[in-house]
Amino acid sequence: MKNIFKLLVAGAILLSASTSFAQDSDNRWSFAVGINAIDPYPVGEEDSGLGGYFDEFFNIDHYNILPAPSRFEVGYYVGDGIVATGAFSVNTIDTAGDNKIDDLTYYSLDAGLRYNLAELWNGETISPFLGVGGSYQLLEDEGFGTFNGTFGLDIKIVDNIYANIQTTYKHAFEDAFPKHFQHTAGLKFTWGAVDTDGDGVVDSKDVCPTVPGLEEFMGCPDTDKDGIEDSKDGCPNVYGPAETNGCPDSDGDTVLDKDDKCPETAGLVALMGCPDADGDGVADGDDNCPNEVGPASRQGCPIKDRDNDGVEDDMDKCPDVAGIAELNGCPRPVAPPTEVQAQLNEYAKTILFNTGNASIQKQSEQTLADITVILNKYPQAKFSIDGHTDSVGSESSNQRLSEARALSVKDYLVKNGIDEFRLSSKGYGESNPVASNKTRAGKAQNRRVEINLVK
Repeated sequence: MKNIFKLLVAGAILLSASTSFAQDSDNRWSFAVGINAIDPYPVGEEDSGLGGYFDEFFNIDHYNILPAPSRFEVGYYVGDGIVATGAFSVNTIDTAGDNKIDDLTYYSLDAGLRYNLAELWNGETISPFLGVGGSYQLLEDEGFGTFNGTFGLDIKIVDNIYANIQTTYKHAFEDAFPKHFQHTAGLKFTWGAVDTDGDGVVDSKDVCPTVPGLEEFMGCPDTDKDGIEDSKDGCPNVYGPAETNGCPDSDGDTVLDKDDKCPETAGLVALMGCPDADGDGVADGDDNCPNEVGPASRQGCPIKDRDNDGVEDDMDKCPDVAGIAELNGCPRPVAPPTEVQAQLNEYAKTILFNTGNASIQKQSEQTLADITVILNKYPQAKFSIDGHTDSVGSESSNQRLSEARALSVKDYLVKNGIDEFRLSSKGYGESNPVASNKTRAGKAQNRRVEINLVK
């Protein structure tokens, strides 16, 4: 029996396969079962034939051992490394030192507090502990109390299962009862850890207790499984390397996909990862002419100015003739000489209209043809076609008639090839007579159309 106890103690010491506290805030409850040995020898008086304190403490031959499970303990972690314990044990004493005695039945009820020494240095190999408390023993029919001091070790075997060895000095309050050591070896089971998210990391050690995570990240998740926990991952839902903070760069242009407007095509940092084939500073996707250099103001298209007059073709009214900006790219008009201007007005005065309306009489078509020839000789010049009437009739009707006749001449010229941009029309009614309206001849002179150069 005593050899079995030796083996259990030695085995418990050798089983230090892993590390952690046997009992803490993660596993508040514990239950221990084991065998116990009673040794009264090292605490005897000199005249009793027993040894003084710790004499032959490790002499297994002095141990009274009950090999069957004979000690049971329940513990609850209070906090700050302290565990409250209660235990029951049973044994039979038939040896006192080297002397054999009649069998004495031994029962004990223990209560106390235990402190995990590993809390002091966060030890990880084994968990030693010290305890104090008291117990009530029943030796045969005699009961007595003791003050107890305990030292022990818990050594992890697997999660929540520990080898437990401890020794307790029990000091009897009355001399009639024996002071003695009680040694214990057995197994301890712990439970009570809370793991809200079920990720295997208990809440007290889980930085993300409500979200399933990984042990290496203290219970926090790594959604994209790139080895970077989500809280430190710039792109937690997309796999990416650590050197780019967990974000991918699919096209390898050093612009991360999350910032890259063209993530599948290598581009320039300045253009947020988009390419610029013609190098004009406008991204191809925004460049209306991606293979021709052009300014951003023209969506990347080159400036076209066929006549090189500084006015772009799409704004140039005369794109094939060099001109000036104030005339929308057209050259400054060459004014017809005075005699040509006079000739135009002589022709214009002979244009005949049907009485009371703006329709041109057929016999005036040759006159208008001659006017068209003159206007075509001066293609850059602009002219105003002005209509006038005599004073016959109301002033308002004369105004309308003059406007209609001037517009009728303009429309005729435009239909026969004169650029509308060069012509304007206006009616003056009876306001600008050139002769007296009191004579037939004067009225005839006042009914006229003039073609004047716009300066």
